[in-house]
Amino acid sequence: MFASIYSMLEVHHREWLLGVTAICIAILVSLFAHDIFFRLLNHFRTEEQQLKKRSFFLTVIERLRRPARLVVVLTAIAFVLHWVPIPAIYLDLTHKVLGIVWFLALGWLMVSGVYMVEDLLLRRYDLGVSDNLRARRMRTQMQFMRRIAIALLLLVDAGLILSLFHDSKIWHYGAGLLASAGLASLVLATAAKSTAANLLAGLQIAFTEPIRIDDVVIVQGEWGKIEEITTAYVVVAIWDQRRLIVPLSYFIENPFQNWTRNSSDLLGTAFLYVDYSVPVDALREEFTRVLEASPLWDRRVNSLQVTNLSEHTMEIRCLLSARNSSEQFDLRCLVREKMIDFIQKNYPEAFPRTRFSAISKNEEATANYSNPLPYDDLGSRRRELPS
Repeated sequence: MFASIYSMLEVHHREWLLGVTAICIAILVSLFAHDIFFRLLNHFRTEEQQLKKRSFFLTVIERLRRPARLVVVLTAIAFVLHWVPIPAIYLDLTHKVLGIVWFLALGWLMVSGVYMVEDLLLRRYDLGVSDNLRARRMRTQMQFMRRIAIALLLLVDAGLILSLFHDSKIWHYGAGLLASAGLASLVLATAAKSTAANLLAGLQIAFTEPIRIDDVVIVQGEWGKIEEITTAYVVVAIWDQRRLIVPLSYFIENPFQNWTRNSSDLLGTAFLYVDYSVPVDALREEFTRVLEASPLWDRRVNSLQVTNLSEHTMEIRCLLSARNSSEQFDLRCLVREKMIDFIQKNYPEAFPRTRFSAISKNEEATANYSNPLPYDDLGSRRRELPS
């Protein structure tokens, strides 16, 4: 009897040993195959870098290496799992747990694949170039489509995980929830009104393009660049490193300024307020010299004009152009500094002045005698004449 029990335990032990050995071998083989495959990709990446090209294989390696390793290992374990003598009472649970982990790894791989496709499509579109309109358009659309694709893939992955429980009561409970969704939809529709509005606004923004990634905008009096467009809000990077969070629907329902809607080229102005004695032609020549000496000027617009006159000064507008808003701001500041320096050195008397004229005592006495009232027309008390 003891001999038979011992023989049964020995056989059972051998089966477990065989199963664990098979799992270990499967893990080692899968890791080896995974490593060989990505080493080959890395070899092609090296050759591509030697040709000074932007690496296609580097993008694949960075995005897919880790999730692919987990999927390959779990797949190898699933193939040899039947060699492990798992008791029948735990067999179904083991398969379900392994299936859940495998589908989660698959979801990770699919999401990484979406990021990989986005990176590959955007390789040719660089935001660093001066004319980056097409790059900003593609990045805005791809960012929104990436979020939509990830949401759909996660929904599919959740459905695949639920499909593992087709023999349990989960489907029964799910059917009950779906049956009650008719009543709950009224509450959800009210609660999710803003969410639905932002989602529709996101679709409009992605395809009608009122804003794009890296657009220069003025929103609620703040100057900044579009840093991120999510499915619910837009992040505007303010010039002083603050972040303005704006709902997507704001850009559909409210007016705002977009300085780079069709082109990043901009006009800018610098105003001077000087005395009438300043020679305008000399200022115009100096303004042209300042622009030609600066690399910030794009050589499109150069105009200096007297745009307004007052009783004390004349207003001179220096109109200029630049490739983008940042260079335009710097060029406007440079023009103000150089023009003021030019006036200080060559026409110091041409800055705005307030003129006074002295009158004699006889003129003052005559003026007071002609109006003997103690108050003038403006209600100011007059100084009495000396006796």
